[in-house]
Amino acid sequence: MEQPEEHTVCEVVVTADDPEWLASFTRRLVEDRLVACGQVVTAVRSTYRWKGAVEEATEARVALHTRVELVDAVVERAAREHPYDVPCVLALPVLGGNPDYLAWVERETRAPDPDAS
Repeated sequence: MEQPEEHTVCEVVVTADDPEWLASFTRRLVEDRLVACGQVVTAVRSTYRWKGAVEEATEARVALHTRVELVDAVVERAAREHPYDVPCVLALPVLGGNPDYLAWVERETRAPDPDAS
């Protein structure tokens, strides 16, 4: 397995109860070059504790591929746009992979604006 010199690419997982909303959210992130791509899985069964009760729900899940330095921007967008009070947004490390694919992710995402505050 090819190891990148630095871990610059990661996978961000987001879940939502509405697959169409999640697909639209993913498209907006790709259009804005915050992520290179996202693979939406439309039926996952989630079990979780919420407000003291164990709940179960069918949700959709997306795996977004992006640069590590763009994770904060993706988390902020999810916090602003997601219909949940507390959306699941997790950044997972990518330890290696196809070097051509990792380079593509880098090319298709934008570097963060150093002047943005």
